[in-house]
Amino acid sequence: MTVQRGRHFLQIPGPTNVPDRILRALSQPTIDHRGPEFARMTREIFEGLQKLIRVSGKVILYPASGTGSWEAALVNTLSPGDRVLMFETGHFAAQWKNVAGKLGLKVDFIPGDWRRGADPAQIEERLAEDRDHSIRAVDVVHNE
Repeated sequence: MTVQRGRHFLQIPGPTNVPDRILRALSQPTIDHRGPEFARMTREIFEGLQKLIRVSGKVILYPASGTGSWEAALVNTLSPGDRVLMFETGHFAAQWKNVAGKLGLKVDFIPGDWRRGADPAQIEERLAEDRDHSIRAVDVVHNE
């Protein structure tokens, strides 16, 4: 068995490093997810999120990684054979393209520089060229 010393420091956008106080909180016994304490806590969390992100509408949390959220977005809004426009902005954009392909989507993947985001002028140009409106979605990773 290998014993690791110290703390592994992540230097990527996510998952993020977890503060000690959060790790300690996670070591507490779980509460009943059907009980009143959980319901109260959940209401407080959603109300707090509304204030934090300054929205009055409903907040939805998706219990998955970013990759899980991408897959859910694609599979719930598109059908196999649909055409999507995607941009190479980095590793996660390439990963999203692969997920789309595995779901049977036809991906127009515009090559790009991993140091810059998608160019809005390119999006406008590609959509203007799409005379039959076969592009069903434009998918862009904004944070690599």
